[in-house]
Amino acid sequence: MTSQRNYEQLITIAIVGDIHDQWEADDGIALQQLGVDLVLFVGDFGNESVEVVRAIASLDIPKAAIFGNHDAWYSASEWGRKKCPYNREKEDWVQQQMDLLGETHVGYGKLDFPELNLTVVGSRPFSWGGELWKNAEFYQQRFGVTNFEESTARIVAAANNAAYETIIFMGHNGPTGLGDRAEDPCGKDWQPIGGDYGDPDLAAAIAQTRAAGKRIPLVTFGHMHHKLRHTNQHLRQAIYVSPETIYLNAARVPRIVQSGSDRCRNFSIVSLQGDVVSQISLVWLGKDFTVVSEQILYQRTRRVVQPA
Repeated sequence: MTSQRNYEQLITIAIVGDIHDQWEADDGIALQQLGVDLVLFVGDFGNESVEVVRAIASLDIPKAAIFGNHDAWYSASEWGRKKCPYNREKEDWVQQQMDLLGETHVGYGKLDFPELNLTVVGSRPFSWGGELWKNAEFYQQRFGVTNFEESTARIVAAANNAAYETIIFMGHNGPTGLGDRAEDPCGKDWQPIGGDYGDPDLAAAIAQTRAAGKRIPLVTFGHMHHKLRHTNQHLRQAIYVSPETIYLNAARVPRIVQSGSDRCRNFSIVSLQGDVVSQISLVWLGKDFTVVSEQILYQRTRRVVQPA
């Protein structure tokens, strides 16, 4: 009876999109005020921003996180290493971030949440997106992974070790297959405009995990910001709906804005009933932690088109 009751419970999940150093003590208070059961951080805390990660690691709330490309900004690529502001022979800010999050970091791993009867599985951490295997030396040295196939195998192995049949996948970048228009959730919005810039290894891992019989109600990610680079006439689509899974791009940047005398911060809120997403909304909280704006992005009975 207990297992069935847990399975049917309503779970509220906050997704924190790309932070880019915009994290304050008030964010932790806001999450408490929202009364969420779980918080997922999709990466890009800042350019190897150890102190931001330290603050998030200290949050006393069920959480999981994955790192984005900016979280290895001075370490993953040759040009980034040339701009590194610290002595890499004496410090390793990437490793410091990983150590701070510990098991909370689910890149190439998983975290079981017994009270919620679900498992969160992480995709390839530090992703830049796209169909080319980038930063090969970084991935080989840090994770022993040398190509997309090996990366897929790592993600699938984590999913296979999940304690629960309901799985939420999270990545910094989303999977391929969500459209190739610039405004699609992982669409390329720089020259040449258009193309699917999703992660093929995540897409393959989701397909294999679904084929193994796991339920995947939600896949969430960030990376591709909602404000498009090539036009201000409309925004990127945040939601992609498939018959079995809802895909959410939570990268609403900047996530903290000053509005007159008020300071507002956003969170994407997902309502999960058992293994079905019932609603997703973008919520802005003011300085007194009340909801000043709520935009319904998805409801199970109908899809709400995001306004331009």
